[in-house]
Parts: sequence; C-alpha cells; structure tokens
Amino acid sequence: MRRRSKICVGLAAAVVPITSMLMALGATPADAAIGGSGPYPADYETSTSLANHTIFRPQTLPSERLPIVVWGNGGCSANGLSQGNFLREIASHGFLAIANGAPNGSGSTNSQQLTQSIDWAVAENSRQGSKYYNRIDTTKVAVAGFSCGGLEAYAVSNDPRVTTTGIFSSGLLNDADDYQLRRLTKPIAYFVGGPSDIAYPNAIDDWGKLPAGLPAFMGNLNVGHGGTYDQPNGGEFGRVAVLYLKWRLKGDTTAGANFVGPNCGLCRGQWSVQQKNLTLDDGTPPTTPPPTTPPPTTPPPTTPPPTTPPPGGTPACTAVYSVQDQWNGGFVANVTVTAGTTALSGWRVSLNLPSGASVTSVWNGVATGNSGTITVANQSYNGRLAAGQTTAFGFQGTGNGTGTTAACTGN
Repeated sequence: MRRRSKICVGLAAAVVPITSMLMALGATPADAAIGGSGPYPADYETSTSLANHTIFRPQTLPSERLPIVVWGNGGCSANGLSQGNFLREIASHGFLAIANGAPNGSGSTNSQQLTQSIDWAVAENSRQGSKYYNRIDTTKVAVAGFSCGGLEAYAVSNDPRVTTTGIFSSGLLNDADDYQLRRLTKPIAYFVGGPSDIAYPNAIDDWGKLPAGLPAFMGNLNVGHGGTYDQPNGGEFGRVAVLYLKWRLKGDTTAGANFVGPNCGLCRGQWSVQQKNLTLDDGTPPTTPPPTTPPPTTPPPTTPPPTTPPPGGTPACTAVYSVQDQWNGGFVANVTVTAGTTALSGWRVSLNLPSGASVTSVWNGVATGNSGTITVANQSYNGRLAAGQTTAFGFQGTGNGTGTTAACTGN
C-alpha cells in the first residue's frame, strides 16, 4: 500500500538545505573547499564533456582505481551541490562521485543523467590524455539517490554495469512501478530517516516486495526525511554510506561487518536494522561482533518518558506511542519500546485503538488483529534488548490514530 499523494509532494519538494555549501556560481576546483574525513581530501569539478553534472573526486588521484558512484539529488534538483558535504565525504575515501546537475544549477534532473555519468566515467577511463585514464574501476558502479533522486536510481538500477543500488529516504510512488523491483538482480541498500520520514511507508512497502534471494539491507535512523547530508562530512548518513560503498565496491569485509549478521555494527547502535540474504565475501555471516564504529557527530534524540506509567514495581519494558503523520482517513504511528532494568529476550505491546481506527500494515513487528485491542510482538532481529536499550516499530492505519494507548510486556 502506498501513500501516493503525500509522498509524491514530499519527494518532489525535498531539497536539503545547503547553507554550509553555498559557493559562487562558476567556482573552479581551486576555489572550492577541500575536505572529507577520508585519506584523500576531496574537491569537485565540472567537465565540458559532461554538461549539467558535478564531479566529486580526490584532489590528488590515488594509485588505487576509483569505483564509480552516480547520484540523484533530493527533489531531483539540478544543483549538483545539494548534497555536497555528503558526496565530498564519499569521494575523500577514494571514490569518483558524480551528481546530477551543475554546481548551483537550477531546474530539475532525470534518470538519464545517471546513465550519462556512467557513460562518461567509462569513456574517460579509456581515453588517453584524460587524468582519469586507467584510474577508474569501471567494474564497480553504485547508483544511488536521495528522495526524488532515489526514484531516478531505481529507474537505471537494471543497467548491467551497476553492481549495487542505494535508496536514501525514498520509495516507489505507485504500485504500477513495482516492475522496477522485480527486475533487481544486484544488492540493494535502503537508508531511511525512520517513521517520521515521509518516504518511510513507501520504502517499507518496497522492502516487502524485493525479489526472493536478493541481498538487501534496510537501515532506519530516526532523523526524519532531511537526513544528515548537510552536516559536516554528511553526518551519520555520510559515515554509513562510506562503509557500505567500501564493502560493496572495494570488497572491504571489515566495513561489511557493519551490515551483516545479528551482531552487525549498525545493529548495536541507534539504527533500526533489517537484513535479507546478506553474507560477507566468504559466503558466511560474521560469528563475532565487528569493531565498534564511531558514534555520530550529533547525539540521537532523547526518548520521551512513557505517557502512562505501568502498575507498581519496575516494568520489564515500556512502550511510548506517537502519531508521526495524520491525514484525512489515515495515519502513520511509531511505538518506541524500551527495556527496563533487566535484559529482554522478547517483547509484546498491546495497543488499544480508538473506535473507527484499524491497522493496515506493520513494520519491525508482528501484529495480531487489526482493530480494537491488538498486539504487536517483536521480530526475530529486534527482540533481544539489553537493560535500558530501545527499539521501535511502526504501522500505518485508517481512521484517526490519536488516543491510542500502549502497554508493554517483556520476556
């Protein structure tokens, strides 16, 4: 089920602020800021042979070949600096990242521009006299995009040169477009802004329709639709995108351990994680936890206290219900589950829905019933909680979600 009208408006309008990235129109690479946290300080440039694009690259090309990342901007914006901090961070770790749109450009882009980026990189790699001659790894190509740009990425993900797809806070708008999911054959990853992200329901809908056996990762960070792209080095989304690209495009299994297995690096932080058919390069999931990854540059939102205290004694867990979005005839809600003073091996939340409200879809939980009093139990991947640890599930419903009460019991 897709929330077409609201999601369409949100994706078409979503352009992340770029206050920290504004540069004079026509800036040359020498004028642009150099940065990123990686070993190769990165810059951007343009090319007369690739009009209406912005090319992010290490300022000094490393000896290793650069895998290709082609990017569609939020709002399908033709400003190639829209997610500039984020793309500069990726380039600083030894990637060639090409965004649709010229620096500070105006207007809209389309999916064909992603294909043009791949074509250009392949041609430059084989063109004698190009600074990229034999410096690009044309066998490793990621197509990715944020919001409306994610729809552009879907459209070209079946290009035989593409080796992985990244969908950032996006999802198909219409069920008629589901053929784009059925034709996927290469690994895909979703990085979404949690239940408050306007694209969340559609991303979850896509997740449930992926082809059987397709390697797929879903990570949700509860920051909303805007993500962290305009933070220094792209914030937490930049950090995690680099890890994913290192794994998929450079074969870095240490980075891959952040995404694979029940003890994955992102499984033990503030990300809500789902996995399908994921293994490291040796074909087996990790058996020991990977090294702890650095924390994000900004602290996660604090969890609000439960609205209704449980009966006397220390509760095994608490559940906090909130409406994330309400429209005429439907709503999206989130429930945060927090373990008490002891660890849990599982949890179950009882929801008392108001009259006329019913649940149509649930993510990160298993529901029994759809109206009146329903129960939602944990999935296999989010039932075990350490003392004080938090997880969340969400659902979409019809009617009015205001007034729902939640109570939690733990195992």
